[in-house]
Amino acid sequence: MIAASPDVVLSDRAKGRAFAILFAVLLSSAAGNTALQTVLPAIAREVGINDVLISSIFSLSALLWGVMSPIWARMSDKRGRKPMVVLGMVGFAVSMLGFGFFIFMGLKGLMVPLAVFAGAALSRAIFGLVGSASNPAAQAYVADRTAPAERTNALATMASASGLGTILGPAVAPFLVFPLLTLSGPMFAFAAIAVVVLVLVMRGLPERPEEIPDRDDGARDRPRARVRWNDRRIMPFIVYGFLLASAQTVNQQTLGFMVIDKLQISPAKAAAFAGVAMMAGAVASLLAQWGLIRMLRLKPRQLLWLGAGCAVLGNLIVAFSPDYHTLVVGFALCSLGYGFARPGFTAGASLSVGHEEQGAVAGAISAINGASVIIAPVLGVALYKWAHPSPYLMNVAVLGALVAYALLDPVMRRVGDGDASQERRDEAQVVDASSIDASGPH
Repeated sequence: MIAASPDVVLSDRAKGRAFAILFAVLLSSAAGNTALQTVLPAIAREVGINDVLISSIFSLSALLWGVMSPIWARMSDKRGRKPMVVLGMVGFAVSMLGFGFFIFMGLKGLMVPLAVFAGAALSRAIFGLVGSASNPAAQAYVADRTAPAERTNALATMASASGLGTILGPAVAPFLVFPLLTLSGPMFAFAAIAVVVLVLVMRGLPERPEEIPDRDDGARDRPRARVRWNDRRIMPFIVYGFLLASAQTVNQQTLGFMVIDKLQISPAKAAAFAGVAMMAGAVASLLAQWGLIRMLRLKPRQLLWLGAGCAVLGNLIVAFSPDYHTLVVGFALCSLGYGFARPGFTAGASLSVGHEEQGAVAGAISAINGASVIIAPVLGVALYKWAHPSPYLMNVAVLGALVAYALLDPVMRRVGDGDASQERRDEAQVVDASSIDASGPH
């Protein structure tokens, strides 16, 4: 992505309207996906789909997301940002509509469970394949239209839409379980919301042909900075980030099943309680990222061990929780820890390389978030079916090892070291990363 061009100029009013539309794009997508996670365990029990099988629905979508996001980002350089945002919203709407249709057919007994699973998996794959076009294009649109001094804050504001969506999704999901549509209601509702947002994008997001980034200025001939995953400067953060994101995915994907089993109520009724638990976790994570990191001026090396340590305690509480309320407390503590640790490894990797390598590092971090959702959901649910505490005890072992890794690895121990002015820049980048990475894995 090229730097912002002075030729791409919007008035303050037009820029505010455009950024608000893009905020709605990211918010609706995040809320819809989180709402789906809230009701999916209940759907699996109602339709009769194996718990492990239903958890694998997100794996294919995550794989496609990781593969396609860089492709859509490059395409937006050639075709413009707005067409890619439109394409992504179309993919999101079609994905949610198709998912809702197959779930509805299964709930009404009009389709066998295996066919419901296959149809839902393919519908979800559309989101990873096409819906992934919106995010990189939206971020590029904002970068094109902001000066370097204000770009980080603008991108952080856009990214905070995803964090807000993780709160709103579980909050509204129970109210979208309509009598006729039952558990498929949230999918149809968010498909309708996506159509409304799509209309807003098409009618209200300004982009003239001359605003499309000019790729004939020799940019394609300039070498791009590349960073290998095993580069010693960032490898510890890549390893740490992948294991941490995988542990968080295990917590998220098994929560709904544990709520059902703890409360011993129907899956449909349990969806509302799962939503409350996910909201508590989202609030705890945002408390860390939007409040405590700034207040306590925590640096990456502190966030790495503190975050993993909090998540260890949270997983221990979840593993041996005697009731629903204790489960919610444990899940919130886990989310608080992940809220600390995610900006820790994100900012740590960023601070470990030069300016010209920032884009490559950002791509590596994005790949982590996608890769963590490919295997972890299936493994976590399979362990939960074998013995309920086992996935959380596995997390305790992994996260405990990450605490030791953060304290002992020389690269992670030294990150942020420097003179006073450098440390002030470090703190600023940690705060920026905490906002930008509020959403967690896809």
